[in-house]
Amino acid sequence: MPAVEAVIPPQPRDYHGFNWAGFRTLYLREVRRFWKVGMQTLAAPVVTALLYMMVFVVAVRGAAPPVHGTAFSTFVAPGLIMMQILNNAFANSSSSLLQSKFNGLIGDFLTPPLSPLEQVSAFALGAATRGVLVGAVTWLAVLPFASLPIVHLWAILYFGIAAALILGMLGIMAGLWAEKFDHMAVVTNFVIMPLTFLSGTFYLVDRLPEPFRTASHYNPFFYLIDGFRYGFIGHAESSLLVGVTMTGGLVAAFAFACLWMFETGYKLKT
Repeated sequence: MPAVEAVIPPQPRDYHGFNWAGFRTLYLREVRRFWKVGMQTLAAPVVTALLYMMVFVVAVRGAAPPVHGTAFSTFVAPGLIMMQILNNAFANSSSSLLQSKFNGLIGDFLTPPLSPLEQVSAFALGAATRGVLVGAVTWLAVLPFASLPIVHLWAILYFGIAAALILGMLGIMAGLWAEKFDHMAVVTNFVIMPLTFLSGTFYLVDRLPEPFRTASHYNPFFYLIDGFRYGFIGHAESSLLVGVTMTGGLVAAFAFACLWMFETGYKLKT
């Protein structure tokens, strides 16, 4: 009788270090997801930004005084670009996770050998890609209405990319927390939109009466928009050191929060 060999059940592939193949696949999935509906995810935000430019710039041409020696259109345009970066980065990751939960597709990224770091990185960078891409297209679209010289390129890149990552990770947390679309609407309408519109997108916060002036300086979106605008006009309302530090701190804090949610399977494995 030949000896019966022990049958070893299939073992999951053991990845040493970072699973670049899995990360790249999930990241490309997130990018292709919004790219396939480009009219909705890319063209629509640009049209919205142009409508804001029509209302705030063209309609009040000659009536709005310069801001710190800068034309009103040049002052408003960076705020509109940043607003599109924030909204679209948040929408990408939050909608992706929420739709995956509703459609029973969570296993598509939980079953493969992907660590929480690889999952968070793919979702966050996918959302940031959409946010930065929409911001770049919006930048080109508003050029006929506003002169946008590049004064400090580092500020544009730092605050633009950091803002996309922050809102992308906030979208991850919201997508994991929300159990229905009403929950997501609450976050969008009562958190994202108020923080965006009350952050000096269309005005100087120093012109606000108290206590709104002081409260605006506790709004993280204010520092993102102010730092991003500084890259174009060379003037900041707040301390750049505070803005840079706060922005880096938010990226780190949100990254740890997202990692914790994936490691514990928060609302993913129940």
